[in-house]
Amino acid sequence: MEPDWKFNSFDQLSAFEVYTILRLRNEVFVVEQNCVYQDADNKDSLSYHLSGWDDTTLVAYCRLLPPGISFPEASIGRVVISPGYRHLGYGRKLMELAVGLTLKQFTCKQITIGAQLYLETFYQSLGFVRIGETYLEDNISHIEMQFTI
Repeated sequence: MEPDWKFNSFDQLSAFEVYTILRLRNEVFVVEQNCVYQDADNKDSLSYHLSGWDDTTLVAYCRLLPPGISFPEASIGRVVISPGYRHLGYGRKLMELAVGLTLKQFTCKQITIGAQLYLETFYQSLGFVRIGETYLEDNISHIEMQFTI
């Protein structure tokens, strides 16, 4: 089953979609990863949102941020796959779509991400290159990575 992929500005999202996105992000980033932090960071309204749906179940999500919001370059963040839908290839498909949409939406040639360290090999397989040293963000090891065309 291939998810139904949607790409929206914040204003185009329904109340149900916003709620479901925030719920999944909290389920994974706050509860599963046991990390208390402020997920609603005032960047969502400035971002585009890529989501994959199985009927009314959100299975994959990320947000695309314009240059100057998280990094000087465009960025992809809050990459998440619903726990019940992992290991089905949706993470790779999500990121492939996100990279293409980011390059097109912001007419840019470079994307910077803050990746959890354990996912470095995954992001390298998509063409991202590590830049800089490991750092802690919310008690989780991260690295900055860049994709350049």
